[in-house]
Amino acid sequence: MFAGDARYRGAYGGRGSGKTRTFALMTAIKGYQHGMSGQAGQILCAREHLNSLDESSLEEIKSAIKSVDWLADYYEVGEKYIKSKDGRINYVFAGLRRNLDSIKSKARIIIAWIDEAEPVSEEAWRKLIPTVREEGSEIWVTWNPESERSSTNKRFRQDPPQGAQIVELNWRDNPWFPDVLELERAADKKVRPDVYEHIWEGAFLAAHEGAYFSHLIEEARREGRVGNVHHDPLMETRAYFDIGGTGAKADATSIWTVQFYKSEIRVLGYYEAQGQPLATHVAWLREQPQDIKTVVLPHDGRTHDKVYSVSYESALRDAGFNVIVVPNQGAGAAGARVEAVRRILPSTYFNEPACKSGLEALSWYHEKRDENRNIGLGPNHDWSSHAADAFGMMAVVYEPPNTSWGKPLRVNLKGIV
Repeated sequence: MFAGDARYRGAYGGRGSGKTRTFALMTAIKGYQHGMSGQAGQILCAREHLNSLDESSLEEIKSAIKSVDWLADYYEVGEKYIKSKDGRINYVFAGLRRNLDSIKSKARIIIAWIDEAEPVSEEAWRKLIPTVREEGSEIWVTWNPESERSSTNKRFRQDPPQGAQIVELNWRDNPWFPDVLELERAADKKVRPDVYEHIWEGAFLAAHEGAYFSHLIEEARREGRVGNVHHDPLMETRAYFDIGGTGAKADATSIWTVQFYKSEIRVLGYYEAQGQPLATHVAWLREQPQDIKTVVLPHDGRTHDKVYSVSYESALRDAGFNVIVVPNQGAGAAGARVEAVRRILPSTYFNEPACKSGLEALSWYHEKRDENRNIGLGPNHDWSSHAADAFGMMAVVYEPPNTSWGKPLRVNLKGIV
């Protein structure tokens, strides 16, 4: 990974691989090489969140330097700083979330090592990379994967820059993997199999801590309710929306297509798009194999789009759809959606090929917590919430079939007959 010339070097994987210790040591070695060749510059060690030096890689680098005599002779290591004794190399520690603008003004960055890089945003990468512009400078990235959707995964693993040296490292790649971690690994594999692959094998995180529906989705998989679900051409298919907007920074628009058969809820497809006009969503609806005639909108379907002076309701009616607008559910609507989804999931079947990204979102959707007070703050608004809100609206308005002695009830103006 460190052999030869490369603009980008990186490693991703699970716990116990030695990624952080390896990169900490190599920053010191590379700094030594630059300094001894007469080059001066800064080694930037950054993380997305860094409120104090206690949260930085400072202590890891100190330990690495002290473990090699010739590095310990070259560097001056203080309580809150590391610099070379010849004055050529200086370490800088920073958090990207709060210090991007100040990082842009730093001169002569020869190495930028971004540790715990999973949550770094695309905007942060776009701003950071051009600041590392010295001839021969390098950008190093280490992270434990969580989501395929993360900007770090997309930029450095899914579609890495040409010539980048990015590798996967896990515990079995570490020849010095300690016995104490082996005991923890074995315990996690036995007692916590749901998170073992993520923690130790570098797999993406299937569900966030505090996820509302992940156990119900897994239960559906075990019971065979996630697979190939075909639509019935004789039954009505409805499309349930969560409305986003137009523009690069708008929320995503999400749509679930659903059929109801007796006590079964058959989820046939999922769609999501960000910043696209309504015509794009309509085109997707018309491309589906089902003949979708009815769309169900949240209460803001009656309000005008932020760009166009027309409502989703009126535009969809003009496009030939029957439109149902769900009234505003008021305070507590988010919690009501969560409980409604929990109620219906045991009766729900998913067409996995067309619902993969939607299922991922439902599994991830989780509670936001105040860790200091150890209290829940309601659903977290992130990439998964649009899919969850649309599905939750469907769950709220769903009415299971009523039966009496095994026969459907009919309702007229005089009541149940």
